[in-house]
Amino acid sequence: QVQVVESGGTLVQAGGSLRLSCAVSGNIRSIKTMGWYRQAPGKQRDLVAAITSGGSTNYADSVKGRFAISRDNAKNTVYLQMDSLRPEDSAVYYCNTEVKLLRDWRTLAYWGQGTQVTVSS
Repeated sequence: QVQVVESGGTLVQAGGSLRLSCAVSGNIRSIKTMGWYRQAPGKQRDLVAAITSGGSTNYADSVKGRFAISRDNAKNTVYLQMDSLRPEDSAVYYCNTEVKLLRDWRTLAYWGQGTQVTVSS
């Protein structure tokens, strides 16, 4: 079993900054890709940023130059630094991780419960 816990979401003014954290724990052999997704009410869940075990990153066009994803492999934690926030960034932000379990050949994806980010105009 794997636990994925996000933190750091809050209300922030437009132009401000936030840093989200996602800690992964459980019966894990290794963690592959880690990523952040977001979902606003009535909309689909979309990729914001992802980072591989080797450090390669991918960003949605809407956040390039404003957000930065990073990971601390020793802590099994991924971060999302969000700068120059806009009202359209408001959403529930979800952490996703692809994990190899200790006693399973499969690579499985796990989701956190999400953390709310609200950007006021």
